[in-house]
Amino acid sequence: MDEVGAIVVGAGVVGLAVARALALAGHEVMILERERQFGTITSSRNSGVIHAGLYYPDGSLKAALCVEGRRLLYDFCEERGVAHRRCGKLIIAASEEEFPALDAVMARGAAAGVDDLVRLSPAEARAIEPELNCAGAIHSPSSGIVDQHELMLALLGEAEAHGAMLVCDAPVSDVARVGSHWVVEIGDTRLSAPILVNAAGLGAQALARTIEALDPALVPPQFLAKGCYFSYSGRVPFTRLIYPVPGPASLGTHFTLDLGGQARFGPDIHWVDAIDYTVDPALKPEFLAAARRIWPEVEEERLQPAYAGIRPKLAGPGMATADFVLQGEEVHGLSGLINLFGIESPGLTASLAIAGRVAAMVGPRGYG
Repeated sequence: MDEVGAIVVGAGVVGLAVARALALAGHEVMILERERQFGTITSSRNSGVIHAGLYYPDGSLKAALCVEGRRLLYDFCEERGVAHRRCGKLIIAASEEEFPALDAVMARGAAAGVDDLVRLSPAEARAIEPELNCAGAIHSPSSGIVDQHELMLALLGEAEAHGAMLVCDAPVSDVARVGSHWVVEIGDTRLSAPILVNAAGLGAQALARTIEALDPALVPPQFLAKGCYFSYSGRVPFTRLIYPVPGPASLGTHFTLDLGGQARFGPDIHWVDAIDYTVDPALKPEFLAAARRIWPEVEEERLQPAYAGIRPKLAGPGMATADFVLQGEEVHGLSGLINLFGIESPGLTASLAIAGRVAAMVGPRGYG
């Protein structure tokens, strides 16, 4: 049985950021990924947006880690040459009835420390985005976009440069506590480490249930929120991200651009019982209506199904929004084990800040 200093399960953007942080702290890290490549699930099936930190309750981990993570992420991308753009975002009210929702976004952003938000009149909004349809807006200049794959490559590269190893096609089947170590089974292979970080995303709860020493009552329920995207071919008039006021369970169907200039609308939200990434073309009328609330001149024939993602939520329909969960020894009493549950949006933005928190929980010398 091989032994390492730390095992990180999950090679999405958060798992890779955690592995990098632990490797930089001197731990010998093994990253286990059940898929054939890193970052092919939630980390690559999203909008690729760097969030400013406008939407999350004051005092929540989401609020704090998004703001901290956004600053860290911009610095990381600039220093490593990771493709990104601080393009800014407009959150728009379709009518005066949505002004209280805009006020709430402004208040949450200010409480989280986002100090560059500007409230715009319709004329001021159209002065920077002339074809925008709105009754008012908030301008968030520190929002942006990033190439998720380049970001993950950079995180993995730094982790490997400091001794970390990535093993793909390595689904974990069982986790046992043996003395001061965690013994992880991957097929016929057993691997031991004093530190185990569960960064398995959509699979985090399933992995936690294989940990024999963990009280099952400490594994939160998981709700799957599917979000579909439709792409738009041809020229678009916007240079910024355009978002509606947020809904109770999502940020609403919004307009985004990638770094190649490809425009898309999404995600919507569908509560599902199983993971399924197909996009139903019959959703087109809903997407067309949502797109035309932002840009009335959208041409129907240019709107096409693109891709879907699944958000690993800890709260279902009709429930209060749940925070990130970074579960350590102070909760479950098991040294060396850290479970990351409910790492949905803004997980990409917050990834480096989450990694910093995990590294602090582990400590400079680790557990064991």
